[in-house]
Amino acid sequence: MHLDVRELRAFYYRSFLGRSVQATIREQVLRLWPQARHEAVLGYGFAAPLLRPYLRSARRVTALMPARQGVMHWPPGLPNCSVLCEETRWPVETGSIDKLLVLHGLDTSEHAAAVLEECYRVLAPAGRAIFIVPNRASLWARREGTPFSFARPYTAGQLESRLKWHGFLPEHHVMALYQPPWSGPFWRRMSGPIERIGQNIPAWRGGGILILEVSKQVPRPRRPGLGQIISRPLGILEGIKAPDPISAQSGNL
Repeated sequence: MHLDVRELRAFYYRSFLGRSVQATIREQVLRLWPQARHEAVLGYGFAAPLLRPYLRSARRVTALMPARQGVMHWPPGLPNCSVLCEETRWPVETGSIDKLLVLHGLDTSEHAAAVLEECYRVLAPAGRAIFIVPNRASLWARREGTPFSFARPYTAGQLESRLKWHGFLPEHHVMALYQPPWSGPFWRRMSGPIERIGQNIPAWRGGGILILEVSKQVPRPRRPGLGQIISRPLGILEGIKAPDPISAQSGNL
């Protein structure tokens, strides 16, 4: 189920914890994609907080928001770049997107496979995508009150396997959001140092989110067994002897 866009906007733009989360995720995304000069950038779900750095250099920036979530005007004070869409049918030309960001789009969907099919369809052959989902092992996935506890969490292996199935090749794994999901004065002061400590200890797997950058596999791999089923649709009947027309007629007399 999708969160309401008003709740997401209130969290990311009006709460200290949400603004801290926004800054943390954006920093990691910019490390992977420092610029998008003359490229088409698409965000799906509630990726708008991560798209602003690309407004000046990108050829086009669009924030797709699923109908069940709702849509808001974005970016504030500028011409609108957000679009309401059905999560399984995006108003985007096939192969036209160079960079795709998915936040609160895969983990909240009841049709995740169809969403991934649309991601594959719109991405250009040399395009890249970043998927951001809650980490199943973290406090963020278990403590209520944030968008990450509302969604379906993943392990790194589950996320990678799911994306491979739909034709994506994992390129970079990042874990972030080591600060706890609390907004008291002490944790406000400690959020920055805790995040830096977490990023510098590779064995610490307690980050609140998984960030996976992928490329599009072209040509798309054939799924195990699918080709055989299509080419031999009646294989299950093999071994059954064809009926004798004369015997069949005799039996009907």
